[in-house]
Amino acid sequence: MRSERALIARHAGTVLVGQLAVMAFGVTDTIIAGRYSEHALAALSVGAAVFVSVYVSLMGVLQALLPVWAELHGGGRGGEVGRSVRQSLYLAAIAIVIGMAILLLPGSVLRWTQVPAEMLGEVEAYLAVLAFALAPALLFRLFSTLNQSLGRPQLVTWLQLGSLGVKLPLSIWFTFGGAGLPAMGLVGCGWATLCVNWTMLGCAVWLLRNRPFYGDYGLWKRIEAPDWQQIRKFARLGVPGGLAVLVEVTSFTLMALFIARLGTAAAAAHQIASNLLAVAYMTPLSLGIATSARVSFWLGAGDEAKARLACRKGFGLTALCALVYAAAMVVLRDELANVYSDNPAVIAMAASLLLAVAAYHVADAVQTFCVFVLRCYRVTLAPLVIYCTMLWGVGLGGSYLLAYRGLGPWEAMQSPLAFWIMSAAALALTALLFGALLRWTMRRRAKRK
Repeated sequence: MRSERALIARHAGTVLVGQLAVMAFGVTDTIIAGRYSEHALAALSVGAAVFVSVYVSLMGVLQALLPVWAELHGGGRGGEVGRSVRQSLYLAAIAIVIGMAILLLPGSVLRWTQVPAEMLGEVEAYLAVLAFALAPALLFRLFSTLNQSLGRPQLVTWLQLGSLGVKLPLSIWFTFGGAGLPAMGLVGCGWATLCVNWTMLGCAVWLLRNRPFYGDYGLWKRIEAPDWQQIRKFARLGVPGGLAVLVEVTSFTLMALFIARLGTAAAAAHQIASNLLAVAYMTPLSLGIATSARVSFWLGAGDEAKARLACRKGFGLTALCALVYAAAMVVLRDELANVYSDNPAVIAMAASLLLAVAAYHVADAVQTFCVFVLRCYRVTLAPLVIYCTMLWGVGLGGSYLLAYRGLGPWEAMQSPLAFWIMSAAALALTALLFGALLRWTMRRRAKRK
């Protein structure tokens, strides 16, 4: 029992360090763009929102392949892993083409969101550079998913940490210029990301070619013609996962847009709450990845009991960490808000939001864990339907009504707190439904055996 918990905790801890390093990419660009000019920072906020929406959705499609390779690994079918990975390259190619098309032609999206005309040129130039950074980013995600499925996330984390050390100086140099290079402004941050992404992919390919560990999986055999039956199976698992991520991202983005009309203090307080939540979210995300790898490993090995044990141990760790983080948000809410701002109005509002954010995080941690494990059992469509109903319907729709029009016996709050209260309620319902669905799925599978 202890060994299973220890394996999950060690795997999750390694993934967490890498995820925080990746998060630091965005923090680095935000600070550098802000130092360059307010216009660059404003353009970054728009460009980054578009890129992140595209990238994380497509990343979700590829990340969902983790259970496939973990099962093959657990079943001792290492030779089949190589063929499966090669077939996944076709799915990655489709994702890259779709993503690049959106990033190279973002005009309709930018017009729909009513981006100011004076900002359009810089945003489009930034996205055009990132379009060519998307391919290495998604291919590196395949490398990352493969390593996580095989229980070897360390190499990925080291590469992510190392890339952060390259990203920072390159972003400063390209943005501000120097040593014969002209200042490029925001586009410089895009070029730095492109260089780092291709470097990370190059290192990943070198490791796949030269590390003895990968030799047993036959990764470098000649690539086969597309097996459309296999690719359709990948798509049935990955596309709902990617769409689910898109629902999460867009619900969060639209919440920020709705809150913006409440004024600067409300927007600033919401940004503080969102930033703290994003950092806290990395822990249940990492535990979900680690646990799903172990559950799929045991399913592949044909040991249902150990798969359920891994699920219980992972859930216990997730719930414990979520409660600790939530307690810290409640107890230290004033101190945490004060780190971000010295405006008393913003601090007071952010501190009040953190009470709702604490509840949001507990529900978010549980539903994140459940959705990762459900993928191990190939349950993907029902979670997507639940996401759409709860996050868009109850969360966003209910938030808008409670904030601006009133909801049932409650009058309009005219506060960002309305959005966090309703979103936390929607996620709590989502977590309950996912938990029930996971329990039912595991019992049904146990009966079949």
